[in-house]
Amino acid sequence: MPLASTIRPIRSGRSSRTRRSRRAIGAALAALVAVSLSASAPDPVAQQYLEGDGKGYISADGAFVEIPEAERGEPIEFGGVTEDGEQFSSADIAGDVTVVNFWYAACAPCRVEAKDLETVWQENADEDVSFVGVNIYDQADTARAFAETYGVTYPSLLDVDSGEAKLAFAQDAPLQGTPSTLVLDKQGRVAARIVGPLDGPSILSTLVKDALAESA
Repeated sequence: MPLASTIRPIRSGRSSRTRRSRRAIGAALAALVAVSLSASAPDPVAQQYLEGDGKGYISADGAFVEIPEAERGEPIEFGGVTEDGEQFSSADIAGDVTVVNFWYAACAPCRVEAKDLETVWQENADEDVSFVGVNIYDQADTARAFAETYGVTYPSLLDVDSGEAKLAFAQDAPLQGTPSTLVLDKQGRVAARIVGPLDGPSILSTLVKDALAESA
C-alpha cells in the first residue's frame, strides 16, 4: 500500500509533463502552419509574373495615402522632354500644386482612368494647379496618339530612354505600380500618392483641393 501511494504521484507528474509537452508541440505546429500559410500567400507582382500577365500594373483600386505636412520629404525637382519635343522642368511650374501621373499606352487601367485625370485637370484649370504625365514605356508617336484618342490635354514626359523622372521620385515616392498618381504641394513635396487606377475623379479632386488649401 505505501508503494502504490508512492507510485501514483510519480505517474501523475509524468502525465502532467506529457500534457504540457503535447501542448507545446501543438503550439509550435500551429505557429509553423501559420508561417507556412503566410509564406505561401500570393504576392501580386509575383502572381502576375507567374501567370504571364503583361499588364505591368498592380490593381489597387486607387489605394491612396495623404501625407501630413510635417512628414513630407524634400521638394522634388524633375524634368524631361514632352511628347511634343518640348523641354520641361518643374521649375516652370514652381508654386503650383502638381499632379504627376505615371502611365503608358498599353496599360488598360491607364486608358480607363484617363478621362478622370482630364476631368480633375479641367476643373482646376483656373487654379494654381498643373498636371504632368510621365510615360514610362512609349515613344512620342504612341504617346501623342494616346492623348488624342483619350482627350488628354496636359503634357507627358517621355521617360523610357532616360528614366530621369522616375529617378527624381525614387527616394520619396518609388514607383510601386502603373498607373500611379502623385500630388505635389506648392513646395514640390509629395503630399499624396495613389497606387493603382483612380476609382473615379472624386478622391484625386479632394487631394488637389486639400493641397491648394494649404499655405505655401
